[in-house]
Amino acid sequence: MDRKWIFTIITLVIGFMLAIQFQTTQEPVVRDTRDIRELRNELRFEQERRQQLNEEIEKTRSLLFQYETSLENRDDNIIEVLQEQIELLREEAGLTEKKGKGIVITIDSLNQDFYLNETRRTPPPALFRYLVNELNIYGAKEIAVGDERIISISAFRDVNGITHLNTRRLPPLPVEVKVISDQPERLHNHMVVSESLEYFEIDGYSFEVTVVDEIVLPAFEQTPRVRYMEEVKEG
Repeated sequence: MDRKWIFTIITLVIGFMLAIQFQTTQEPVVRDTRDIRELRNELRFEQERRQQLNEEIEKTRSLLFQYETSLENRDDNIIEVLQEQIELLREEAGLTEKKGKGIVITIDSLNQDFYLNETRRTPPPALFRYLVNELNIYGAKEIAVGDERIISISAFRDVNGITHLNTRRLPPLPVEVKVISDQPERLHNHMVVSESLEYFEIDGYSFEVTVVDEIVLPAFEQTPRVRYMEEVKEG
């Protein structure tokens, strides 16, 4: 091979390597700036999510087994299985009344005298959102604020300075947050030292957590509306 071609190829290779090195040095390395608390919270959330997914997989496998057994036996059990599944889905969606052990969080004003001659309004939506997220992280199964059940489509909103849940205004203070949990003592211990307690107290609200043997959560009374969902057509 001609020396000129060899020199040209070597020059192209060196130029290509220099271009890659220059681009690498020009692009800064993006570092994770989250602190240890944020990383722990995210890890805890992912662990809870993994556990929920495993539970859903087991439920689906059990239901599939019941369907297959009913079809093999060629009896009317499949109708009974479907009816049971419908009731189970209604319960999981929060459309039925729910009873169980858990905790009750009572939110009130720290300064009672301040509200002597005026209506005591509920905390802002941001505080409730943080509280609900923290409850879910620590093992809450079902939650109700006042007489309003929280389901997957529930939302806290501010309407003219008044907090609404499920498009209905929450009652004045004191407000009770009822939570059903499989481990109420553990949930109680988490909440008495939680960041939610600190945030509520900073905004001037008291935050009392009590363990109860049985509480009753109301059903979601409105008609759930599903948006952004279309029927999948065959073919």
